[in-house]
Amino acid sequence: MKNTDLQDYSHKRFNILTGEWVLVSPHRAKRPWQGQNEEITTEKRPSYDASCYLCATNTRINGEINPDYKDVFVFTNDFAALQKDSPAFKVNDGLLKAQSEKGICKVICFSPDHSKSLADMSVLEIQKVVRAWQEEYSAIGKIEGINYVQIFENKGAVMGCSNPHPHGQIWSQSTLPNEVYKKNKQQLKYYQENNRSLLEDYLKQEQDLAERIVFENKDFIVLTPFWAIWPFEVMIAPKKQQRDLTEMTENEALNFAEAISVITKVYDKLFNTSFPYSSGIHQAPTNGDKNDYWHWHMSFYPPLLRSATVKKFMVGYEMFGSPQRDITAEIAAIKLRELVK
Repeated sequence: MKNTDLQDYSHKRFNILTGEWVLVSPHRAKRPWQGQNEEITTEKRPSYDASCYLCATNTRINGEINPDYKDVFVFTNDFAALQKDSPAFKVNDGLLKAQSEKGICKVICFSPDHSKSLADMSVLEIQKVVRAWQEEYSAIGKIEGINYVQIFENKGAVMGCSNPHPHGQIWSQSTLPNEVYKKNKQQLKYYQENNRSLLEDYLKQEQDLAERIVFENKDFIVLTPFWAIWPFEVMIAPKKQQRDLTEMTENEALNFAEAISVITKVYDKLFNTSFPYSSGIHQAPTNGDKNDYWHWHMSFYPPLLRSATVKKFMVGYEMFGSPQRDITAEIAAIKLRELVK
């Protein structure tokens, strides 16, 4: 799809997974920047920090002592956003509506090494994280009343991460969160109309075009989605349809770990900094249904726009209108692809 208009003129792109549009304004990428510049920390962190609540053998804020873990460590969040013992209730007062929401929140430490991020870990080390994700999704999803499990990571202070130790989170709840609800609806509709996976068909089209693919191996594709919102947003998705992480074989899990390793290393090279982002895995609900239409995927939403100090702000039009981006998905993919060894 060699359409030069997409690179020169304002237009909208449709997100097939959410049913929403994003405004793309490629001409704005040339505007001078006189706004805020983020402070980038270049300080080298130690492999162990005695004041870190997540380091091995340290005492957390609730008084519990972390074990002397050697790879991955998972525990229940000491400040959980969702409560598993929340009483059932509803409020239905005219236009004022509310209902209780139960859930379980966990923290997953990727490594005992305080100085590392996923970009610094080996593929085999990342595979252990993937295995923990699989185990937690399966175990938590079997708990009565838990109908969705959200795995995610916030990396970097600019993304609101309160602790630099390499870690992510797992939030589970009784209903589908907003973004998952939209993706569930869109994938179901496509499957009912075509009897095929929405993402599997999309990935085949991206492979034919070869415009936005950053990296691929036997089982996975890393690409900048056509409808990407964030400047250097990417998606990792299995080439064949799988409903959730548990359907991966050991070799597929290893190739998924390789895909994560490649893109996180590329991110760090892009602006020569430990690249901040929020990443998350969307997969089938754990509500007991077959969910044959689901195709799981992992997305990375990094905020940096022009350099290590200039970030994309979601304000103004983005808050009151719709998402907007300046650099096109194609240009972003080229920049990232050039950094893959």
